Amino acid sequence: MKDINTEIHNALEVIQNGGIILYPTDTVWGIGCDATNPEAVKKIYALKKREESKSMIVLMNGEKMIYNVFAAIPEVAWQILDLSEKPTTLILDKPRNVAPNIIAEDDTLAIRIVKEPFCYKLMERMKRPLVSTSANISGQPTPKSFKEISPEIIKGVDYVVNLHREKICDKPSTIIKLTLDSKVQIIRK
Repeated sequence: MKDINTEIHNALEVIQNGGIILYPTDTVWGIGCDATNPEAVKKIYALKKREESKSMIVLMNGEKMIYNVFAAIPEVAWQILDLSEKPTTLILDKPRNVAPNIIAEDDTLAIRIVKEPFCYKLMERMKRPLVSTSANISGQPTPKSFKEISPEIIKGVDYVVNLHREKICDKPSTIIKLTLDSKVQIIRK
């Protein structure tokens, strides 16, 4: 297995050139790109054969990045993030400073703070959020391990990260939608 710093360097180079990567997250294997690059986001929609009206999750590595994307964050969001024992995705209102084609039709964006070292350090170097969508063609099952990812996806990305290929994950994140007027809706447990 390659060294994590080499993998971060290689992935960063691809992302900075508008490419898309296949990489391990704190939940499942994901397809990702710079969340501020609309052309790279389009490549992911095309690879997944997914309608652009279906938004994707954006990973972040901390509060500073969240505040850069959302001017207003409900207080309950911080409580949920502090209390969550497993990866939790929050859908929040009125994102900014991201590619317009990643924002849902209702002007929301799904985000997750990651602790997984590769993702965290990659975003630290990017200084931008990272798109994360499951490594499958839209409508097909989410792969639980690298071995289950289809050749079409592997060939369709610009770089495949060489870390955690043996890891098996069958638990996608919890998804909770929070509105600025304090409505809370659990989308996926």
